[in-house]
Amino acid sequence: MANKYLDTSFVDRAIKFAVDAHSNTERRGKGFPYVIHVLEAMEIVATMTNDPELLAAAALHDTVEDTEVTIEQIRAGFGDRVASIVKSESDEMTAGVSEADSWRSRKQAAIDRLAAAPIEAKMVALGDKLSNMRAIARDYHAQGDKLWDLFHAPGGRADHEWHYRGLAASLSELSDKEAYAEFVFLIDKVFA
Repeated sequence: MANKYLDTSFVDRAIKFAVDAHSNTERRGKGFPYVIHVLEAMEIVATMTNDPELLAAAALHDTVEDTEVTIEQIRAGFGDRVASIVKSESDEMTAGVSEADSWRSRKQAAIDRLAAAPIEAKMVALGDKLSNMRAIARDYHAQGDKLWDLFHAPGGRADHEWHYRGLAASLSELSDKEAYAEFVFLIDKVFA
């Protein structure tokens, strides 16, 4: 049986862009390149859709929030739909307010954005959040409550539980997806 040709050029370009944008950055406290999280998020999204724009948005989801890349650069390189999804995934920092002081308001804004987001943006968000939750579950198993010291949430474990349970509620439209079931399972496991 012959292999069917699949045009991956759009997704390949997004992956290369993400690799370049996140070059020489480490996933917080992990000791491995940041882009591994991006690729895992994209792989999770691929379990729900083969839409190249959604896969590209998953690859690019942290570029605006965590690098010098602007939403205008994403729009110019990948179009309005991808840019809109990336923007919906990006926390907006308040000038003059620290990450810790703005943490809860930023996370509430993200929960609210996701609740109102179209299903496509929710798929990309689920890829990101499940990747995060997998890492948290692994690290919590190894480190216990010391894990929460790595983050900017002033309330530690309790704030993270509030945040992830809020995300699960916002993403419940995807409750028929295996990725969503895994997400909720890991939340319950870590925050039982």
